[in-house]
Amino acid sequence: MEGKPNLQLVNQAVQALYHDPDPSGKERASFWLGELQRSVHAWEVSDQLLQLRQDVESCYFAAQTMKMKIQTSFYELPADSHISLRDSLLSHIQNLKDLSPVIVTQLALAIADLALQMASWKGCVQTLVEKYSNDESSLPFLLEILTVLPEEVHSRSLRIGANRRAEIIEELAAASSTVVSLLLNCMEKENDEKMLIKAFRCLGSWFNLGVLNSNVMANNRLLLLLFQVLQRDQTSSNLHEAASDCVCSALYAIENVESNALANQLFEGVLTLEAAYHMAVAREDLDKVLNYCRVFTELCETFLEKIVTTPGQGLGNLQTLELLLICAGHPQYEVAEISFNFWYRLGEHLYKTNDAVLHNIFRAYIQRLLHALARHCQLDPDHEGVPEETDDFGEFRMRVSDLVKDLIFLVGSMECFSQLYATLKEGNPPWEVTEAVLFIMASIAKSVGPENTPTLVEVLKGVVHLPESVHMAVRYTSVELVGEMSEVMDRNPQFLDPVLGFLMKGLCEKSLASVAAKALHNICTVCRDHMAQHFNGLLEIARSLDSFMLSPDAAVGLLKGTALVLARLPLEKISECLSELCAVQVIALKKLLAQEPSNGITSDPTLFLDRLAVIFRHTNPIVENGQTHPCQKVIQEIWPVLSETLNKHRADNRVVERCCRCLRFAVRCVGKGSAALLQPLVTQMVNVYQIHQHSCFLYLGSILVDEYGMEEGCQQGLLDMLQALCIPTFQLLEQQNGLRNHPDTVDDLFRLSTRFIQRSPIVLLRSQVIIHILQWAIASTSLDHRDANCSVMKFLRDLVHTGVANDACNSHQIMYGVLLQHEEDFEVRKELIRQVLNQIGQQLINQLLQTCCFCLPPYTLPDVAEVLWEIMTFDRPTFCRWLENSLKGLPKETSGGAVTVTHKQLTDFHKQVTSAEACKQVCWALRDFTRFFR
Repeated sequence: MEGKPNLQLVNQAVQALYHDPDPSGKERASFWLGELQRSVHAWEVSDQLLQLRQDVESCYFAAQTMKMKIQTSFYELPADSHISLRDSLLSHIQNLKDLSPVIVTQLALAIADLALQMASWKGCVQTLVEKYSNDESSLPFLLEILTVLPEEVHSRSLRIGANRRAEIIEELAAASSTVVSLLLNCMEKENDEKMLIKAFRCLGSWFNLGVLNSNVMANNRLLLLLFQVLQRDQTSSNLHEAASDCVCSALYAIENVESNALANQLFEGVLTLEAAYHMAVAREDLDKVLNYCRVFTELCETFLEKIVTTPGQGLGNLQTLELLLICAGHPQYEVAEISFNFWYRLGEHLYKTNDAVLHNIFRAYIQRLLHALARHCQLDPDHEGVPEETDDFGEFRMRVSDLVKDLIFLVGSMECFSQLYATLKEGNPPWEVTEAVLFIMASIAKSVGPENTPTLVEVLKGVVHLPESVHMAVRYTSVELVGEMSEVMDRNPQFLDPVLGFLMKGLCEKSLASVAAKALHNICTVCRDHMAQHFNGLLEIARSLDSFMLSPDAAVGLLKGTALVLARLPLEKISECLSELCAVQVIALKKLLAQEPSNGITSDPTLFLDRLAVIFRHTNPIVENGQTHPCQKVIQEIWPVLSETLNKHRADNRVVERCCRCLRFAVRCVGKGSAALLQPLVTQMVNVYQIHQHSCFLYLGSILVDEYGMEEGCQQGLLDMLQALCIPTFQLLEQQNGLRNHPDTVDDLFRLSTRFIQRSPIVLLRSQVIIHILQWAIASTSLDHRDANCSVMKFLRDLVHTGVANDACNSHQIMYGVLLQHEEDFEVRKELIRQVLNQIGQQLINQLLQTCCFCLPPYTLPDVAEVLWEIMTFDRPTFCRWLENSLKGLPKETSGGAVTVTHKQLTDFHKQVTSAEACKQVCWALRDFTRFFR
């Protein structure tokens, strides 16, 4: 934005943003205001808008802009303007305190973010409390500032660095007693509920930061007031939620429960809330019930270690588990769901300790939990049709299924399975109970051992012979259970015929078709050998796939199962059967190409391409050396149809992506047997890519390099392909924000380049294109996109590693899945890598260090560390020099005047990296060092 806009224009844009009835007008206003916020004029404009106090909208925009500028563009201000900015913000928040709470919050955040970055503002908490605590009208905004200040200390929007953060935390710890005294004064005005809520929120924020003295807080009246509010039946919902949040924060903040007075006080306090919980249940106050359950769960999470190590003693008192089981008994499933993470963690602890005595103590609790969960999984008695899997209740049942699988080892799979089956066999429960029991049985069926075959067989018989008159949901879940019992059928193949008959009935019913297809897929996967004799039946199903009312995923799953069985047929039969399996899809594609009427069948080729892809992906017969691959002939016959489909839809990224995926699995299926396709495929890819830069062509190129890159006769052709694909790729990435707008292209370009380095390093390193690929690799290291960044780092790591690895079975290369080069070309590779690093080494180290400190999230650091490790392994003395130069270029101070990194910290980091004996040590050093800049 050139020049400062006048305030009238800004106000008009704000009004348009909120009130223009035309969406395009709103969009234009939003874009223009966004440009203003990014410009340096935003500081002055927002300050003037706040002084004018024209209306809520303009003040909110100005307050939000001020907060955003302080968070992201604080460096734009000269140091001598910081004090006037602070005074101006404090003046605005006082003048606007009654206009709107959201404006006060934005200004409070701006003040907090300024305090954290402005190193010269010492004792900010003390200053603010002294200035505003005696004025009742200023207390609400003072509490808002004191609430957001601790929250912002670890904000990702502020890169204040570890040194400044430690300094701030020390300062806030010193000021905590002042804040606690202020909050106590506020809380004693019990008639002002809004003030109480603000005080509890503020206290919770300071607990979360971990700066409150545990011993002082244990004996403080604040704690007593907190529990009084939670015990009182008349407490309003909002106040109850604020108090519950505060208790949860206090529990979460306890690091060491041993000899911690606060831990004891909180433990005793929470145990007193059981009666209040029952009162909330009696009054049907679900909000309060959920709050209590959150508090009980946080109590159990905090004392989990004690519960497991000293069950029933002191802080390991198992009354805590009783509280959670009481909550699990509540009729609303949302209440029980709150505690799931705790039960999962308890199960994990007990599984690791593997102590039979300990397991015995907790078994009864887990049994009671499982009974409660089975009850919660019951559908409503008036429910019609099959269970919904995608609504909230369906997702809850899935979470129950996962939890049951994690905890079943404590109860015993078979014992639980038998008990559940007995409840069905002995009584005559209503359909919703039967369905819920079958659902839980399906969750644990796979974990029941083979020694319990008689019971499993009896269950299987009972389910297969269920009358068709039972409720549709019971039939649906029975089919799911059969699918989960595929291992029983693998051990008892005599049941395959009745089971397949049962599933065929399901396939023919719209409501059961998809779940029956999924069960068939499971059986085909587990019982491949036994299913070979049923292949013709599977083929018939595949031929008439579209006559069944299947979801696309279920249809693909069914074809996957069929392909897995196909791979187990005798080699001489595979080719013919594969051809028949593919024929339906190929005929459909041909019809679409000829644009013939398709009798209501979809005109979208992706459906059939996905089906072909899954067939090629899972048809993996065992082929001995020298034998012709049975799938080769079929794939060569299908190629013209795929080629024509690709050509017809070349502008449609979705279709092209599916074509490439299909070809990828076809090439992988037959390996070198696809040689006849290589030239026409590469020619078509390159031609289409010149006009339409679909990144999937780069990915497909990487598959071809992987398969043929070590064949000398193919290397030049593949290099020509790479160079031809690179020209339009580089043009695409050169556009404004090209890297950020096309992360998939970056990902696939470097996947292709990596394959080349792994398969034909010398060919690539001697080519003209390598230096351009390297420059784009360096530029792409700062791209904050998980997959793209991972591909770039892998390329750089493997590139340098070709000059490091000499041995024919180097574990490092095996780990990376790299097919090793012959030893004789090692010296050539080493020299070529030396030349590359001499050219770009210093630039690369500079860029990697800058991106680690300022651009990339922490999860990318192990990848960066591997690149640094490889360069250091290749030439340690030169790397030490490059790293030293790069460290000199890093900023030593923030724009707020705080020390970012000391000279000693820089030299320590240099020493840790350059003396590292393993890559993980480089990673640890990098992780610690980058915290100075985050």
